[in-house]
Amino acid sequence: MGSGPESGLANGTRAGTAARLALPQVTICAVSSVNVAATLRALEACLDQLEVAACRLLTDAAVTPAHPDIEVVPITPIRSSAAYSRFMLENLADHVATSHCLVVQWDGHVIDAARWDPAFLDYDYIGASWPQFADGRVVGNGGFSLRSKALLEACRGPHFCGHHPEDTAICRTNRAQLEARGLRFGPRELADRFAAERSGDPAATFGYHGVFLMPQVLGADAFWQVYRELDDRGTLRRDFGAILKAVRAGPDGARRAARMLGDRVLQRRKRRAVQTKRL
Repeated sequence: MGSGPESGLANGTRAGTAARLALPQVTICAVSSVNVAATLRALEACLDQLEVAACRLLTDAAVTPAHPDIEVVPITPIRSSAAYSRFMLENLADHVATSHCLVVQWDGHVIDAARWDPAFLDYDYIGASWPQFADGRVVGNGGFSLRSKALLEACRGPHFCGHHPEDTAICRTNRAQLEARGLRFGPRELADRFAAERSGDPAATFGYHGVFLMPQVLGADAFWQVYRELDDRGTLRRDFGAILKAVRAGPDGARRAARMLGDRVLQRRKRRAVQTKRL
């Protein structure tokens, strides 16, 4: 994959090719009440390259996917990130009948199925590694992760200490007791071939997670289409500068960057209005 603003899925990747990687032991799941259009795009990007047992969007939104293989499963609204974590730990297992579940969020999906390694399925959890930790409990990020059904069941067991964020609860707080039960976490080297996030290289991974990587992975034009459909842009705040720079370097960059800056001002005003109202 090239490093320019128009490299990525938007310009000549495996997406849309006839042959898909068959993974009959995998169910793809996404859980969301916000950015549902972008979540559908992410699921479609996965299905462009994978043939799986099932693909489920768990949402309260009234949507009809264009892709025939996406099943919409109604759930109660997910009103916060903490509620998302609770659902993932306590309820996700109910929607998975296969040995593994590929968890997808709106800002991450499969990049290249040719980078799939069957060894990914040897583990109960694998996701992009966390560079901020150095104690061996570094795998990993949950936004694009592969989890076994056995792990999903263990997460709602009586000895599991659930909290937000759910991936930290699984991979750090409870990792020792999960391993004591025989569950296995992928090693860092394998995790960094499975997915990129704050570590790993999306030019060499099976998938990715993180809105800050989207201009590189998708290309500036495709990222802009996703951005315009977002109804919740809160996750852009941390990396807003880097994302703005990438957009500015792409087609119609000055106008699009100005639009992003205007949107950010409006979001700040809305947050302040909400805070003032609460006072």
